[in-house]
Amino acid sequence: MEPVCNLSEKRCTPCEGGTLPLSQEKIDRLLPSLDGWGQTGGEISKTFEFRNYYETMAFVNAIAWISHRENHHPDLEVGYRQCRVRYSTHAIGGLSENDFICAAKIEHSLFSV
Repeated sequence: MEPVCNLSEKRCTPCEGGTLPLSQEKIDRLLPSLDGWGQTGGEISKTFEFRNYYETMAFVNAIAWISHRENHHPDLEVGYRQCRVRYSTHAIGGLSENDFICAAKIEHSLFSV
């Protein structure tokens, strides 16, 4: 199993034409390193809970910063006290290592302070 810390230290790379989605075997090796993340079809997701709207929005802004730096953007569903984060690489129609890198960066940023 590849630890989250290794993934969080990597940088996203552009998915060039001909890049294939990750195999289910590779997904199965990476997913357990992301606490609470699950796979549904061609995406990984996790719902984060917060005490109030302000904390939720601070989290959304932190994700925006990570997304901008990595040039890889999730789908977000934002509510008053929660945010569901969903990653997939639309350009290849499935999951890429970039999805796992960004998810790991979120975990590392939130829980390493």
